[in-house]
Amino acid sequence: MTRPSDITYEHLLRELAPQVLGAVIRRWREFGTAEDAVQESLIAAAVQWPREGVPDNPRAWLIQVASRRMTDYVRSETARRQRETVAAIEHSEIYQPAHQDDTLILLFMCCHPALTSSSAIALTLRAVGGLSTAEIASAFLVPEATMAQRISRAKQSIKASGVPFQLPTVEDRASRLKAVLHVLYLIFNEGYTSSVGPHLQRLELSREAIRLTRSVHTLLPEDAEVEGLLALMLLTDARRPARTGSDGELIPLTKQDRALWDQKQISEGIALLTTALSKGSIGAYQLQAAIAALHDEAARVEDTDWPQIVALYELLKRMSDNPMVMLNHAIAVAMVGGPSAGLALLSALDADGRLNGHHRLDAVRAHLLEMAGELEAAVTHYRRAASRTTSSPERNYLAAQAARVGDRTTCDVPRTT
Repeated sequence: MTRPSDITYEHLLRELAPQVLGAVIRRWREFGTAEDAVQESLIAAAVQWPREGVPDNPRAWLIQVASRRMTDYVRSETARRQRETVAAIEHSEIYQPAHQDDTLILLFMCCHPALTSSSAIALTLRAVGGLSTAEIASAFLVPEATMAQRISRAKQSIKASGVPFQLPTVEDRASRLKAVLHVLYLIFNEGYTSSVGPHLQRLELSREAIRLTRSVHTLLPEDAEVEGLLALMLLTDARRPARTGSDGELIPLTKQDRALWDQKQISEGIALLTTALSKGSIGAYQLQAAIAALHDEAARVEDTDWPQIVALYELLKRMSDNPMVMLNHAIAVAMVGGPSAGLALLSALDADGRLNGHHRLDAVRAHLLEMAGELEAAVTHYRRAASRTTSSPERNYLAAQAARVGDRTTCDVPRTT
């Protein structure tokens, strides 16, 4: 047993959860029930491990507890034939070899082509990423209730399809890869900038996304977009040490101490990107990685090659109908052509409607209005953005920006006698 002080339970349980779920599904092929059983095993661990210590083989411990729950379920809900199957399973070896990564198998299984792309991605974020329904809904810009129904239907579809728990064939991988990469991208994003809660970053999520993307890259070493996504993650994560202050407060890119950036990750990311671009098939993740590289290679914020970033975003807009891409493009355009040019592009996002009510649209508008000298309007949008985010560090940062700009408006008011 490992004593409680030697390990961080939350990170360990999050890392093990998809591996345990994969092992249980492999044996019982009941997605929904297996997920419930694994949740019960995680709760049991959260209660017992702080008191008794972490088992020498925590993964096996969790699988054993979840298996007991599954056995109870099968015994109570199935006929004699199924009970005999369970009895046979109880006398067989249920644990997989230590080197086998069930998480990667679970990732491809959840992205089965029997599901719609959006349902596959939502289910995988839940099963593999451990994201809450609210967090997934936020990533998709839809109501939480809508996302809950989507995930429920996806589980039923997986159960009805009888999908075998194994890595897909070479022919099948292509049909699932796009969804797999999008899932990994969203898991990383939630880890890099958490959509809810007291912390800006969730390190365990971003690390797991990088780990799984490395695994997919090992599986498909010639795929340029897999390489591009891994490069994007590394180039972005390299800035993580400088993104928060001593109290966990948000530090924007323009204010970060670039000496804290991880140069080893930057070098690896640029090498991966260079190899990916040389393969001749340019995709969205490669373009985003190229933008990240331009930021990382600038020794000072003033050295950032904004015209090239604008050009890359314009290419990216042709490939992706993503409102966040349009929003970032507007920022880049403002850095080249001035705030009025950026604000004009935000009008198209207002008409688009998909970012209505999203705090980032208000935050960007506030920043550009401040650049344009429209301070009172900037304060209004900073405050509105602060009220709309569910991330405490972002809320605190935006509220501080509103107060700072508000002080400037007070100072600019002529004194009367």
